[in-house]
Amino acid sequence: CFKALCCKGPPPPRPEYDLVCIGLTGSGKTSLLSQLCSESPDNIVSTTGFSIKAVPFQNAVLNVKELGGADTIRKYWSRYYQGSQGVIFVLDSASSEDDLETARNELHSALQHPQLCTLPFLILANHQDKPAARSVQEIKKYFELEPLARGKRWILKPCSLDDMEAVKDSFTLLINLLEERELEPSRM
Repeated sequence: CFKALCCKGPPPPRPEYDLVCIGLTGSGKTSLLSQLCSESPDNIVSTTGFSIKAVPFQNAVLNVKELGGADTIRKYWSRYYQGSQGVIFVLDSASSEDDLETARNELHSALQHPQLCTLPFLILANHQDKPAARSVQEIKKYFELEPLARGKRWILKPCSLDDMEAVKDSFTLLINLLEERELEPSRM
């Protein structure tokens, strides 16, 4: 009786998912992931190659491979896609028109890449706390997400470091898509 009440044993292991996180330099990938891992925001440096973070959630652990977003690194992104089960794309919703166009092209390329095209996408419109930030509706229209991502599983959410609860909620939605994908019968 005592053993049944007190010693239930360890909790079942949480599922782990391998994700790739991409976006242009300055979009806020490193800051968002560091905050999710409860790391100090004081020492955040832009990622120049790639970094891997285990982001713990109540119902899953996300092993996120964050790729640097500089021009010289973006051409190598596809070398790191293999083994990914989902994609996080972070964009600066307050960026210049040129940067927004570059982000649009990179997202289109990722959505159509053979190793990513069937995976769930979480698109985070970051820096919503800035005055120049574009709304989610403006971004959806500008990025032509409806026609481009038709038939794909994707989520577009606004975010900022000021509202980490919204960021966590967005990741929870992505975890739900990952769990659904896992339950689907494999296609031949």
